[in-house]
Amino acid sequence: MKHSLIIQIARFGDLVQTKRLITSLLLSSGGEVHLLVDNSLKSLAQIIYPEAVVHSITAHGTGLSGAEAVRTMLVDNRRVFEHLRSIDFDDVYNLNFSPLNYRIAALFDSDRVHGHRWIDGQEKPSEWAAMAMRWTGNRRLGINIVDFWGAYAQPLCPPEAVNPDASPKGGGVGIVLAGRESRRSLPAEHIARIAGVFAAKHRGPVSLLGSGAEAAAGEDVLDRMPSSLRERTVNLAGKTGWGELCEVVSSLDMLMTPDTGTMHLAAHFGVPVHAFFLSSAWCFETGPYGLGHTVYQAVQDCLPCLEVAECHHAVKCLEPFSDPSFVRTIATGKHGFLPDGLTVFETAFDELGLTFKAAAGPDAEAQQRKEFRAFLASHLGLSDASAGADQDLWANKLYRDKQWIFDQ
Repeated sequence: MKHSLIIQIARFGDLVQTKRLITSLLLSSGGEVHLLVDNSLKSLAQIIYPEAVVHSITAHGTGLSGAEAVRTMLVDNRRVFEHLRSIDFDDVYNLNFSPLNYRIAALFDSDRVHGHRWIDGQEKPSEWAAMAMRWTGNRRLGINIVDFWGAYAQPLCPPEAVNPDASPKGGGVGIVLAGRESRRSLPAEHIARIAGVFAAKHRGPVSLLGSGAEAAAGEDVLDRMPSSLRERTVNLAGKTGWGELCEVVSSLDMLMTPDTGTMHLAAHFGVPVHAFFLSSAWCFETGPYGLGHTVYQAVQDCLPCLEVAECHHAVKCLEPFSDPSFVRTIATGKHGFLPDGLTVFETAFDELGLTFKAAAGPDAEAQQRKEFRAFLASHLGLSDASAGADQDLWANKLYRDKQWIFDQ
């Protein structure tokens, strides 16, 4: 029996976005897939990936201090590492770029490690990871991270096999209050106004979702709602564990959200997502995976930016979401009202995986993105596109000299 290990010790959203890789391995190998996650995500991983063997370590903040924190990091983690090292893994997929990831990768034979490898005391990414570092110079052309991580496994499962097509489940509307990155989120007054439009289209409760840190923001949103909407709205921020969150999200008619882990969880369950992407969030990189989702993408020239960098434009990308014509667009479904600075993207599939088609608004990179995706699909053996001028252009940009030698 083949044994594979996926090292995914990043955050909530990254765990859910590992699904195509996990699905591909389960469908193709017929073996056992092991998954290493942070302790805080172990129960969630067991819920959404019941077929996988889940291991966990302390990779992020422990809430502990002093000797207790040191013991947890050194003793408990080491016990897990020793157990993993005792398993004869055929393949190890190291997905994250971090010092801890590299040290974990060093536990295994480097010839079996895919992604971020540690060889003879040096960080040496595999070719697919190295190619990604080259194309990130133009993030508007980047591929969805679900497909990027999924492509480490061959054969790659069809994109349709990852998440179910989205459809209402009957449980009302979910509203995610904020994302981990502040500039990606809408202010309370925007959320209350837009939530009212979506709630008018669906019966049932309205659930405000978030961590304990967003509880006060939930109360602010409630205060801004009309009384008729407030009466059917419950603030669940900070009140749901992973099991309760999965129960709520999987039952919804739709989820309104910025770029968040909860958005990816909704797509996992086939719940329709209406997402608002601005600042550093770019739907072609991290949009909801599957058919039946909609993203309202800010398209200023400075986007996508870096969240850690100062914004010199007074968060101009937020302005279209406060325009009254944006609410009118959602309420009527008529894209003629769409304000400048936004594009409405709808999810679609091509031979590479998830992409987005502009239903309204500009998509200046559409043709260039199509050519880029065709090259990657050919590189991965997902299409038989012949090498022409466009193929040579992308090969010159993304291949190293030594790879040209072996590929010709």
